Amino acid sequence: MLSARTAENPGKGGVRAGAAIDSPRRRTPSHPRDTRQEKPMSIRIEGAQVVLPDGIEETSVTLEEGRIAEIGSDARAETVLDARGQMLAPAMIDVHGDAFERQLMPRPNVFFPVDAAILDTDRQLAGNGIATAYHALTLSWEPGLRAVTAGRRFIETLHRLAPRLIAENRVQLRWETYAEDALPLIEEMLEGPLTPSLAFNDHLSMTMRGFEVPIQERAFEFSPAFVVADPDDPRMLGRIDTKAKRSGLDQGAFLDLMKRTWATRPEIPARIAAIAETARKHGAPMLSHDDTQHETRNYFRGIGARISEFPMSVDVAKAAKAAGDLVIFGAPNVMRGGSHIGSPGAAEMVEAGLCDILASDYFYPAMLAAVARLHHEKRAPLAQLWKLVTSGPATAMGLSDRGQIAQGLRADLILVDWPEAAQGPATPAVTRMFRSGRQVYVGQSA
Repeated sequence: MLSARTAENPGKGGVRAGAAIDSPRRRTPSHPRDTRQEKPMSIRIEGAQVVLPDGIEETSVTLEEGRIAEIGSDARAETVLDARGQMLAPAMIDVHGDAFERQLMPRPNVFFPVDAAILDTDRQLAGNGIATAYHALTLSWEPGLRAVTAGRRFIETLHRLAPRLIAENRVQLRWETYAEDALPLIEEMLEGPLTPSLAFNDHLSMTMRGFEVPIQERAFEFSPAFVVADPDDPRMLGRIDTKAKRSGLDQGAFLDLMKRTWATRPEIPARIAAIAETARKHGAPMLSHDDTQHETRNYFRGIGARISEFPMSVDVAKAAKAAGDLVIFGAPNVMRGGSHIGSPGAAEMVEAGLCDILASDYFYPAMLAAVARLHHEKRAPLAQLWKLVTSGPATAMGLSDRGQIAQGLRADLILVDWPEAAQGPATPAVTRMFRSGRQVYVGQSA
């Protein structure tokens, strides 16, 4: 079942979670009782294998007033929870997830109400142990699903639904740098109380690369070495087909729009520099997406984007780490045993120490499943693997109040049923989630 208890105000940068309906008494769904200011019960969780910063051990953890009050004591609590046979871990933090798009548009140009999509996505997050999620909201020059107008509607709905949400729903502004009309919305978000992260994307240049150039080998987008394809080449129609369907345009109309947008290429570096300056001013984490060259990573590091999101070569990941940048790979990459587009294998990157964070990317269950597979393959100690989905993301996003089980931190925790697996990796499942000390999800069988 889903509990209606809610979390405390997460502070600047967070969309506060609230309650839905916690009893059948005469309250309408449109006016849920706001329990955010209620004091959470004190809870002592006993008997679990607890994922601590330096290892895993069986101990007790006491939660009081939304925080982790005690570790390894018999402190008095209003509720004692027997968690023998389970694992207690920090709740996961997802820095990049766009699976919500399937709730918005489950089939090409078949749209569903944003309210329903967000509520369903939120429940998926809870069921998969993700207490903090940055929705990778693409703001593109394309119409349709990823249009700026659609992005604004998503953000406005997310804020309106905040009192009814279980997880802390945040936003990654996944900005397509050719989308000039996204700038006012980005500036509003950066200057407002709910600070997002900002990811620099350029899928247009990726589409316009020479036909003989693999995605992973394309030059830095603003380099003279960047090879540009002829948009009128018949092969371009195959390259844009999926994008055109997503936008709601036919291939010809989409190609015309793409040509007009590409003509603004000389304006893009100044546009990037200006918005990066605003992001630095407001302390927003910045990421660059799909880096392929050292020059690409150096450029974005120079404007303050110290996170490399899904680098497309091992050399770029190594260079990023050598410069002190953080590196993100996709958890589905681990879960599936490799990248679906031929980029570096995330499991190998973890084992080589070239990955700081695993993101859900396009499949929320992949975060927990990736940890299980990496553990099965003995890529690193389990406590270290948990950091890829907890303290690593917390560090990247500047969330110093969560991400590990330590005294005084916010009590965002999950209990996990982690069975023994005779063959292959185990398939763990989240049985409970706590947000700021409140039990907000229970997924145990009857």
